[in-house]
Amino acid sequence: MNWTEVAIATTTEGIEVVTGNLLILGINGASVTDSRDFEAFLNHTETYWDAVEEDLMALKDCETTVTVYLPQDEQGAQQLRDLDEMLKRLKAEDTDGVFGRLERTLTTVREEDWANEWRKYFKPFTVGERFLVKPSWEALDEETDRTILEIDPGSSFGTGQHHTTQLCMELMEGLDWENASLLDIGTGSGILAIAGLLLGAKDARGIDIDLHAVETSVENVKKNVGENAPYEGFCGDIVTDTALQAKIGGQYEVITANIIADVIIGLKDTFLKNLKPQGTLIVSGIIDTRADEVEETLKNGGFTLVERTEQGGWVAMEFTR
Repeated sequence: MNWTEVAIATTTEGIEVVTGNLLILGINGASVTDSRDFEAFLNHTETYWDAVEEDLMALKDCETTVTVYLPQDEQGAQQLRDLDEMLKRLKAEDTDGVFGRLERTLTTVREEDWANEWRKYFKPFTVGERFLVKPSWEALDEETDRTILEIDPGSSFGTGQHHTTQLCMELMEGLDWENASLLDIGTGSGILAIAGLLLGAKDARGIDIDLHAVETSVENVKKNVGENAPYEGFCGDIVTDTALQAKIGGQYEVITANIIADVIIGLKDTFLKNLKPQGTLIVSGIIDTRADEVEETLKNGGFTLVERTEQGGWVAMEFTR
C-alpha cells in the first residue's frame, strides 16, 4: 500500500494545537520540523558546524511543519477530509494568525520508501530500568540484561522514542503485574501493551480508533510475546461505541492511556467504569500547561494521585481508584 504524506505548515505555537486535533481525528504519529529545535541544538553543543550536513543546516530557516502519513485507502481518504475540515476550522478561529498558514501539501510515498526513511532514524535505546527498545532490523552490538522490546512502527509510528511513552513505561515498571489484566486505550503500535505483557501481565487488550494501528499492535505483540500471546486489539471509540464497550467488558487491574489532555478528560467516566477498585490508571500525552487540569479532573472523578512525572515539557500521572 502507498501512503499520502501530509505536511501541515504552522508555527511553534501551533504544534500542540495541530497535533492534538490530529489525535482527536485518530491520526497518530505526527513528526515535527521546527527551526527552534535547530536553535536549541546549536546552543547546547560544542560541535564545529563546518561539517554539519546540509539537511540539518536547512532546519535553521525552515517553516514549522507537522507531518503525518495516511494510507491511500477509504479510511485514509476520510481522514484527509476530516483533516481539511479541521484546518479550515482552526484558520477561522485563529484570527491573529498565531498558528501560521495552516495549509497542507500532499506527497505520495511508496510503502518501501516510507519504511526505509524510518530505518535511518530508529535506533535501539533504553527506557527506565528494565527495557531496551529496538526495531526488528537492528542487531545489538553486545549482550544486555535488559528486557528487549522489539517494535516496528507501521503506519501508527509509536516507537517509544517520545517522552510520553517513556514516562508511561517507567511508571509501569513499578507496578505489581501478577494476575493483572491491562487495558491500553489509544494503543498505537501496541508498545505499552507489550511492555505490560513483558512485565508479567496475564493478558492485555488494546483499543485505537485507527484500524491500521490495531493491526500493527497485533503484529508487534506477536513478535515480542509469541503467536499465542494473550492480547486482543479492538478498533473503535470506547466512549460512544456500545458494542465495543460490551466486547471490552469487565474491569482491569491496570489501564494505560497515552493520548492527549482533552481526550483523557473525556475518558474520565470510562476509566472509572473499567478500572477495578484499587486498580492503577496511568495517563500521559499531557502537555505541562494542561497537567493541573487533568489532575484535578481525575481527582474529582474518583481517582487518587500516586505519582506525577515530567520530561521535556510532557507529564504522566499514576492514579488509583
